[in-house]
Amino acid sequence: MEQKAWLIFVIFTCLIASSCGRELKVDHKHKLPVYNHTLATILVEYASAVYISDLTELFTWTCERCNGLTKGFEVIELVVDIENCLQAFVGVAKDLNAVVIAFRGTQEHSIQNWVEDLFWKQLDLNYPGMPDAMVHHGFYTAYHNTTIRHGILHAVKEAKEFYGDLDIMVTGHSMGGAMASFCALDLVVNHEAKSVQVMTFGQPRIGNAAFASFYAKLVPNTIRVTNDHDIVPHLPPYYYYFPQKTYHHFPREVWLYSLGLGSLVYRVEKVCDGSGR
Repeated sequence: MEQKAWLIFVIFTCLIASSCGRELKVDHKHKLPVYNHTLATILVEYASAVYISDLTELFTWTCERCNGLTKGFEVIELVVDIENCLQAFVGVAKDLNAVVIAFRGTQEHSIQNWVEDLFWKQLDLNYPGMPDAMVHHGFYTAYHNTTIRHGILHAVKEAKEFYGDLDIMVTGHSMGGAMASFCALDLVVNHEAKSVQVMTFGQPRIGNAAFASFYAKLVPNTIRVTNDHDIVPHLPPYYYYFPQKTYHHFPREVWLYSLGLGSLVYRVEKVCDGSGR
């Protein structure tokens, strides 16, 4: 037993030593967020529940995934774009004292979703004060050029009118995480939302270095949670020969490492250099 305990300690030490990321070159007057594992376990349940296809159960929050840490959540609006196979919801979590927005990720059999995932060509982001920022065309279009954006903004406005100025937490898994990130930026830049927090799971990269830098300043309370065996967070790939146009990580990320020792999971919090390597 002592030898096993010593082995675990050595592995932990090696992981810590090998996982120190370099800092992204941004204005560090803007504090990077601290990972809260309790909050992550709550938000991942919302990111899971949004996949439910029974909209009646989802709206009444009686689905099989709606009775855990999210119990008592009040759905304000389900936002469904059938043509583009997109789904999201907006509601109020009284225990978090926040509006929660969750986006569904890629549907396995949806051609539309796969087209959006693979439309890697970068698009100039026409946002004020963000020169040279370029973003993933497919994910940006999925949020901005469908009925999803209008439904989300309408529901957030409704929540604000009824509940007052609550915090806003935006989440999603995979493609849903990408849309969540664009939603948060939209709320901050175009609608002057305050206290917006983003936590995504298994999210792919969505913009170039300029975009990542501006995003860190505008939506500083953003964390991308990933799994060490998941290929999606490493996509689109990094191209050494085109550093200005390649895709970059967000500045604050939490990588979950399974050591193969039963149910043990080791969390490594990284401050990334934005290179995506």
